[in-house]
Amino acid sequence: IFRTADAFRISEIVLCGITPIPPHKDIRKTALGATESVYWRYEDSAENTVAKLQQSGAHCYAVEQVQGAVFLDQVKPKSNQTTVLVFGNEVQGVSQEVIDVCDAAVEIPQLGTKHSLNVATSAGVVLWHFFMHLRPTAH
Repeated sequence: IFRTADAFRISEIVLCGITPIPPHKDIRKTALGATESVYWRYEDSAENTVAKLQQSGAHCYAVEQVQGAVFLDQVKPKSNQTTVLVFGNEVQGVSQEVIDVCDAAVEIPQLGTKHSLNVATSAGVVLWHFFMHLRPTAH
């Protein structure tokens, strides 16, 4: 996720809850230095972090397969608004408490039998979608 965030010039990654934080060996192995090029911080509570970001004007999407989620291809982000994407735990996903404080939930449409992607793949798909809608245009 750190390298993907670097590729799309994401302004910040907020790590929450039970998760490895840099310089953890698994992150160092996969991030290949992106922990130095992407600002990151750690917060204990994802729920509180989402609420604080909303208070600053951010629109927060939980990336999760839940009732009422909008398919990713139907989401049209606004360029004049900060967007927060909340990805969950690899096994348990985004907690219901965090989903409840988010402004909306977004789901990646899938046709296979598993209906499950790992969190790094999900982040890549969703960040690409948002990038394509929000990227600066060349003049």
